[in-house]
Amino acid sequence: MGLDRNKHLQDVLTTHKISKEQALLDKHKAKRNEIDEALTEHFGLNLYKLFNSGSYAKNTAVNTKFDFDLMSPFKRDAFSTLEEMFNAVFDFLNEKYNTEAVVRKQKVSIGLEFFQDEDADVVKVDVVPGRELNKDQYKEDDKLNLYVHSQFGIFEEGSDHLRSNVKAQVANIRSNADKDSLRKMIRLMKVWKIHNHKSAKSFFLELIIIKAFEKKEVTGDLWDKLKTVMEYIRDNVKTVSLPDPGNSGNNVADSMTEWDKNQMSTDMDYIITRVEDDADNLPMYFPLNPKFPVDEEKNAYGQKSPGVSVPPPARFG
Repeated sequence: MGLDRNKHLQDVLTTHKISKEQALLDKHKAKRNEIDEALTEHFGLNLYKLFNSGSYAKNTAVNTKFDFDLMSPFKRDAFSTLEEMFNAVFDFLNEKYNTEAVVRKQKVSIGLEFFQDEDADVVKVDVVPGRELNKDQYKEDDKLNLYVHSQFGIFEEGSDHLRSNVKAQVANIRSNADKDSLRKMIRLMKVWKIHNHKSAKSFFLELIIIKAFEKKEVTGDLWDKLKTVMEYIRDNVKTVSLPDPGNSGNNVADSMTEWDKNQMSTDMDYIITRVEDDADNLPMYFPLNPKFPVDEEKNAYGQKSPGVSVPPPARFG
């Protein structure tokens, strides 16, 4: 008897739950709070209140790629240019943390990767500086300009017109009629991306999956839903427009190169074909997290499954 695709995908979601890394999650929260306080103290009245962005805020995180995104919204008059803002935040963080972390400039953020602690844990926090688009309007419209430090799709290094509304991006998922299924599909596709070392941007994946839910009937069990999403990506990734929910003028599809889009279409077609031919191929693309053995006594919702009782694993999680 072949692999039960639906059960396997449920187990993939279970073993990749962020709550299974609670100790590491707590360390990330503590370091995020420390960085928040340091930035707020240093930049003072030039900053609005910092907030979580990214997958943790959207409830789409998986535990195999763990980092926090901390949005740092500056007032319009805080800096004369976005580049000045970006460099000022980098200089401060680098001076403060260079003896305990690798601090580097990334595409639109400053990444801090802290050295391993006594538990061999590594904490990663990405600080994303943004400057309000319109003077004294941020509290009303939440609109920010980001600085592009290095090539970001079609956005060239030094671009200063990448506008967004991160709070609207978070709300975009929360407002979906089937947000539970939507989040599961996003998490599964992130597992594929991470374990198979794919270059697809997480935000790109998120938006194209939301588009699939808008354009297709995403129903059935987990495999049916995932297959529908992958079919949509296969057929549309090369041409789809993905406007940023925080700025319709920013097409997130432009953050992927044409080569990457073609490769993603090919990947989706190959996965569907292989899994439809033989369900046992599914774990090649959507593997379990071996760090957290599956408790066969419980399903993904924490309810006991019928059948033979199996003792819980020795490791908590």
